[in-house]
Amino acid sequence: MWLALEGEGPLHRRTYRALRTAILSGVLPRGRRLPSSRALARDLGVSRNTVLAAYEQLAAEGYAAPRAGSGTYVAARLPDEAPEPRPAGAARAPAAAAPVHVRGSAWLARLRRAAPRPGLSWRLGRERLEIDFRYGDPAYADLPITAWCRALGRRARRARIAELAYAPPGGAPELRRALAAYLARARGVACTPDEIVVTYGTQQAIDLVGRALVDPGDRVAVEEPGYGGIAVALEAAGARLVPVPVDDDGFDVARLARLAPVRLVCVTPSHQFPGGAVLPLARRLELLGYARSRRALVFEDDYDSEYRYAGRPVECLQGLDGDGRVLYAGSASKLLFPALRIGWLVVPGALADAFRLAKAACDTGSASLEQLALADFIESGELERHARRTRLRNALRRAALLEALRARLGAAAVVGGTDAGLHVVLWLPDLPASQATALRQRCRAAGVGLHPVAPYYRTPPERAGFVMGYAALSEERIREGVARLAACVEDLLRAEPRGRS
Repeated sequence: MWLALEGEGPLHRRTYRALRTAILSGVLPRGRRLPSSRALARDLGVSRNTVLAAYEQLAAEGYAAPRAGSGTYVAARLPDEAPEPRPAGAARAPAAAAPVHVRGSAWLARLRRAAPRPGLSWRLGRERLEIDFRYGDPAYADLPITAWCRALGRRARRARIAELAYAPPGGAPELRRALAAYLARARGVACTPDEIVVTYGTQQAIDLVGRALVDPGDRVAVEEPGYGGIAVALEAAGARLVPVPVDDDGFDVARLARLAPVRLVCVTPSHQFPGGAVLPLARRLELLGYARSRRALVFEDDYDSEYRYAGRPVECLQGLDGDGRVLYAGSASKLLFPALRIGWLVVPGALADAFRLAKAACDTGSASLEQLALADFIESGELERHARRTRLRNALRRAALLEALRARLGAAAVVGGTDAGLHVVLWLPDLPASQATALRQRCRAAGVGLHPVAPYYRTPPERAGFVMGYAALSEERIREGVARLAACVEDLLRAEPRGRS
């Protein structure tokens, strides 16, 4: 029998491909007895074991069938719609013009409706701009990256087998113990290590809350404007969102009390996003009273509260809660860096088992080595030293930004959210919202990145507003960026005099 061993790869695979081609093309018809392994090995100049391996593969895939004492035969029924053999290294055939339609779940449909276009991502588009007032970025230049790498390296070098296996779904015990002590010191959180679930950032904490506590149709109060990641996760869970306005003091609890009861209230009380207001103590107590009287729960997103510039940080809602109604979330994204992907969700003790189960169902638990390194980083005091240093440096950057805006734009600018966090909101009362894109384009041409606040509103604002992050910029770059921004504003107002109406 003549066969051509084409292509590359091990001899048994080349022999298998040649036989399969002969079967599919009809050269070896159905029911035909294949040559004996010895005879075919002799004809092809290969070992008998090579032929036996090829026959075994053909039999395993249904192209041939061995018969005891008689030999191996081409199968009477070949696999349905078997594709044409493709030589090793050949390009894959192009996909069909009309892809197979697969029906998605109701959850996926809700997620697609809720997610912004073109997609859901926390990674703002990075352009080659000299100065970018991106928000959400921590002070990368201030990171104690050497100390962090040492902590991670020590854990990797000394890892025991137990630390390389699956971690408990709630998180590494060492990290939960360290977090419980740190959160008590830094934020007034009252919890035990067992009430902490380690997550992949705050976003997974929000997703777990939606999955574990919200049924389709449940009413959930959210801030307006507010963080889009909360709305997306909850709408995907089937929640009916109830937007509650935010004023200069943050979430308007009195307005919420006049509405129909809700199942869950989602707030960013220590630095409202994006507006920047800090919820005063009176409103915090009012919100806890509302939750108690309406049997509601409160989700507290404490995303950057370590950075407070006017007085001490206000005590978190969770620390004031005596009824077990507040779920508290934070992360290392602003304290250290977003790629670390470590967050924490503090839940009332009665819900701890349920949330560990929900976390286990999602991913069986977060990565272990980074958790252990962060535990060491906290217990050594390195994290709090870094937070103190960064707070002082960010205060200088904030002061440079506010002074530059005051000097360059004066009464043409209104700045909010200045007491905490890593960004402020710049409002330009003389510029209608319709001109925000035009100003952004002018700034881009001048080498400055500017990011509108409008995407965080369900009802767009009437005037142009921008979220201005400053943590990742030097004071010199901040001043230069504001100077270019002011020149662009002046040019646009001269070009569009009717924009003041």
